[in-house]
Amino acid sequence: MDAHEVDRVRVKLALFVTDVFASVPRKDQRAKGDCYLRGLMTDGRRKSVQAMASRLPDGNEQNLQQFVNQSTWDPVPVRRRTAGRLVPRIGPDAWAVDDVSFPKDGRMPVGVAHQYCGALGKQANCQVAVSVHAVSDTASCPLNWRLFMPREWTDDAVRRRRTGVPEDVGHREKWRLALDTLDELATWGHVPPLVVADAGYGHNADFRGGLDERGIGYVVAVRSDVTAHPQDAQPLTPPWSGNGRKPQPRYRDEPASVAAWAARRGRQAFTEVTWREGSRGPMRSHFLAMRVRPAGVRPRHLAQAAAVTRDGHWDGVLPEVTLLVEWPRQAEAPTGYWLSNLPDDTPLAELVRLAKIHWRIEHDYRELKHGLGLDHFEGRSWNGWHHHVTLVTAAHAFLTEQRLAPKAHTPASPSTRPSTPSKTY
Repeated sequence: MDAHEVDRVRVKLALFVTDVFASVPRKDQRAKGDCYLRGLMTDGRRKSVQAMASRLPDGNEQNLQQFVNQSTWDPVPVRRRTAGRLVPRIGPDAWAVDDVSFPKDGRMPVGVAHQYCGALGKQANCQVAVSVHAVSDTASCPLNWRLFMPREWTDDAVRRRRTGVPEDVGHREKWRLALDTLDELATWGHVPPLVVADAGYGHNADFRGGLDERGIGYVVAVRSDVTAHPQDAQPLTPPWSGNGRKPQPRYRDEPASVAAWAARRGRQAFTEVTWREGSRGPMRSHFLAMRVRPAGVRPRHLAQAAAVTRDGHWDGVLPEVTLLVEWPRQAEAPTGYWLSNLPDDTPLAELVRLAKIHWRIEHDYRELKHGLGLDHFEGRSWNGWHHHVTLVTAAHAFLTEQRLAPKAHTPASPSTRPSTPSKTY
């Protein structure tokens, strides 16, 4: 948005800030929040505090630096109120779990480590954050965040002290952070209609098990090498000789990879499905859905633990889910695999639509980064990072509300200036 566009929405933004930042105790802090949001939304190559202050008529670099880095206002109630406004407006079909990386220089930015950086597509020095987004076919918005803390930060007392990492914060795997985020959102009164995620999360049996334990439906991507038994496979319990430990029930045949199951069914078993209208016309491909029982050590342990908790006995039967496979007409082999615990009578077209709805996350990240400066924060502290991410989320929420308003002139966000092409889902 240019300066004139920002000025035209000043009154609406002030009302938004009054509501979303109501938990911030001081009036001057709320005014700085309004200023910071205008700085994020105003056109400019960089959204660092110095750059934003120079573009705003009321921008004061020292005040904004203090507000985002040193001030003690709690960002959680702000995110909670933002989510409370956006969830009913978006009317999400799903919540999407994902993570985003921020390339960084040096060792001192909170949570930084040499790790896989999705933004660069390789191992690099970066921060990584896990996010949960409310998603529909027409709109989406991040609801909550968790900063991933690499193992090397667990016992690094010097860096933890200098960046202000809370004592109770340590290393947790990304899939656990995702479940933690869902749990926190539940305490805010928000429960997902279902969860979608890419293979970075969906391939993890513990993540899928965590969703099952919480009664949350899912359609999550997996890799082609995840193994499964067919739906009609039944375990057998070998006879017990009376000596030693009783034998556990086992499946007679070894499981096969989902790629092998798709190949066995053959291309002729796939059906053409259109899931949405793209910028170049209808998005179509060929899909197959079949019921399977995911195998492996972790699915087996999870099923056994659930059965023992429920009634103290496990008959060896692994839970069944739906395997969704995509095999485009021009491809030599399938290109996508998903597992879903939705009811087995869920229509194929609906499964495909939900599996593909993850594309909205690319739209969010493109706007958050290239339009609103999500990765432009130059501070190092725990509080500063969480303040900045919360403010960017609020700015994104405000713009999403404007797009969804009945009198919005265009569905495109005025703040988005994409500099990289989006992925196709």
